Amino acid sequence: MAELLTLDNLFTLMMLILLQAVLGFDNLLYISLESKRVAPHRQAYVRRVGIGLAILLRIVLLFVITSAIQYFQDPFTHFNWPGVIEGSLTIHSLIVLIGGVFIMYTATKEIAHMLSLDDLEQDTEAGGKSVTMAIFWIVAMNLVFSFDSILSAIALTDVFWVMAAAILISGLLMIALADRVSDFLQKNRMYEVLGLFILFIVGILLLSEGGHLSHLKLFGTAIEPMAKSTFYFVIGVMVLVDIVQGRYQRKLNRERELFQKP
Repeated sequence: MAELLTLDNLFTLMMLILLQAVLGFDNLLYISLESKRVAPHRQAYVRRVGIGLAILLRIVLLFVITSAIQYFQDPFTHFNWPGVIEGSLTIHSLIVLIGGVFIMYTATKEIAHMLSLDDLEQDTEAGGKSVTMAIFWIVAMNLVFSFDSILSAIALTDVFWVMAAAILISGLLMIALADRVSDFLQKNRMYEVLGLFILFIVGILLLSEGGHLSHLKLFGTAIEPMAKSTFYFVIGVMVLVDIVQGRYQRKLNRERELFQKP
């Protein structure tokens, strides 16, 4: 444990915590939206237990990946249909692809649910999803998001305890922030739309990353991963548009009130 306290390792630890925080933003958003589906008095419990279990499984996953990283990167199947689809799957790429599809499906389903007038009465009732299922999906998606952060951590250091400490500290920060993010979305329901579209883009990011890891070619064109800088730029533009649109809407409402005065 003394090796954890060297200056080099402490600096690496701070860098990893920052990296985990940046990469964990979309995960935190998913946790907040998923926990909203259970009864209100159980939502905080779901978030804490889900993140707590995910932290433990992340450390287990870290140990497994560092011990057998080649098995996650070696292809286990190939497909070759020239001119249509070519590539090969690894365990890593398959998990990322499945995660991307699931997140896009979840975001699309929730957006459709928000727009459906038939579900208006259900929206006012307590969440109908079971606590067990909500925790399961929080843990499962947390592990999907874990791969990139763990592989990035391995690129920065080979000291297991430094990586494990970063996972533990970032997980505790997620527990502390999850309630605040959830409360903010509950009080500002319009931002749920923004959050769902951000999740949709996260799904596209994961699909492009999984396709790149699989060396996937569709109709002769190689799938390139979405750059993280592009992802954060798109998110920034979406947030800015949402803020401007909200302020402009308030201005229009104010003008309407002024014109309606006798």
